[in-house]
Amino acid sequence: MRLRSLGDIVLETPAIAALHSWRPDLRICVLVEPWCAAALEGNPAVSEQILSRGFVETARELRRHKFPIVFNQHGGPRSALLTAASASPVRVCWEGFQFSFFHNVLVPDKKEFFGTSDAHTVEHRISQFYWTGLPRGPIPQTQVFPQADAVEAVTRVLNEKGIASGEPYAVLQPGARLTTMRWPAEKFAEIARWLRKSHGVASVVNLGRGDDELASAVRRALSDSAVIAESFDARELMALVARARLFVGNDSGPAHVAAAAGCPCVVIFSSTNPSEWRPWQRECRIVHTNAVFESCRGDKSVAVSEERTIASIGVDEVCTACEEMFAASATSQLSGKETLSARNNRQ
Repeated sequence: MRLRSLGDIVLETPAIAALHSWRPDLRICVLVEPWCAAALEGNPAVSEQILSRGFVETARELRRHKFPIVFNQHGGPRSALLTAASASPVRVCWEGFQFSFFHNVLVPDKKEFFGTSDAHTVEHRISQFYWTGLPRGPIPQTQVFPQADAVEAVTRVLNEKGIASGEPYAVLQPGARLTTMRWPAEKFAEIARWLRKSHGVASVVNLGRGDDELASAVRRALSDSAVIAESFDARELMALVARARLFVGNDSGPAHVAAAAGCPCVVIFSSTNPSEWRPWQRECRIVHTNAVFESCRGDKSVAVSEERTIASIGVDEVCTACEEMFAASATSQLSGKETLSARNNRQ
């Protein structure tokens, strides 16, 4: 049970994959809100998605399935009430979360479980499965599975905007949940101009759910240097980043989607902890404000000091991170070609 949001659902995929790999006979169902469902579309480890709608309707659907075990990976009041309403004989959550009395298996929080407060969110999530029997081992990468119709739709839109099929482009993500997490739109515009001038790479700006507040500022800053995409839904976002040569953006759901799609990422952090929220086991570079964090519980932590604001992060720092990602990507492609050549020679 993980109701939202897009990045959080993506960060569930390693635990789901590990559980499926260990016990492929299990039927794994995931309860999500409809707007996040795209993150699990096509995932071979997921048997069914149950869409969270009205409380009574959702509760009835959960009861109808007669689940032998429910993992509450969300931890809020709605998920706790739905866990209770499922009537499952085994109801798992972490200690110290709201309405913990609705659960009968309580897992120690990550600091006790892993011995550190800096455990990644993915590690925190999988602790419920370790506690209930999943053997510990390497944790898989995040994964998303862009669908063919979404790829076609994105290709069509990009063609209409002047980016031809096969032309390299970067995706820029100026949005984020909080104002303090947003690098200035004007600096994203400088990145777009630099990418075009130095690397011949066009830029596509993603404006998605919740970005209304900064949309006008983004249009003013970037309309002459990048394509601004305002109509892509979650399925199309996955298709967009899967084809991109680079993702540059704030810590946000789209950053995790891009990483899970295999896109090289540069992610800018401020009031969220990179140790907990950086893309999981994917090639990326982190640029941050050097904030110091204090863990609260679960995947929550608070910045107790911050060396500088996100606005003070320089364009040159982000450009350097982009250069490193271009170099790493080129090395990876060369290594892949050499491996393929060696395999062909053996054959």
